[in-house]
Amino acid sequence: MRSIYRNMERGFETVATVVTALMSNSITFTIAVCMVLFWYSNDQFYTQDIHSTIGDIIFGVTFLSLFVIQRSFSHFSAALHLKVNELVASHEPARNAVLNAEEKTEEEITNLAKEYVELIEEIKQQELPIQN
Repeated sequence: MRSIYRNMERGFETVATVVTALMSNSITFTIAVCMVLFWYSNDQFYTQDIHSTIGDIIFGVTFLSLFVIQRSFSHFSAALHLKVNELVASHEPARNAVLNAEEKTEEEITNLAKEYVELIEEIKQQELPIQN
């Protein structure tokens, strides 16, 4: 049962990675703009009442905004990961296990997080003053 779950998680991560790459691609955005323009060039768009027209315009702008937001988030995320990787790599005592954490599976990230929680607990225990 655990292997089925693990395979499902890997599959979902693969799909999420591909979808993220597609959604932040400029070609995909161009195709989306063409789709919206095609929809707006439809005769039915001009014959509907003003409320439906405004709703369609808002829907089109929202649809296109999704691609722009995904692109800017992907750019920001990639830059942030590079900066963190540089900081970790430049600090000798740091563990290199967290380098490229964005490429690790959810299970690997959870295990690393558990290790850091345990490390924090150990540090807290060491810092507590001895009480008589």
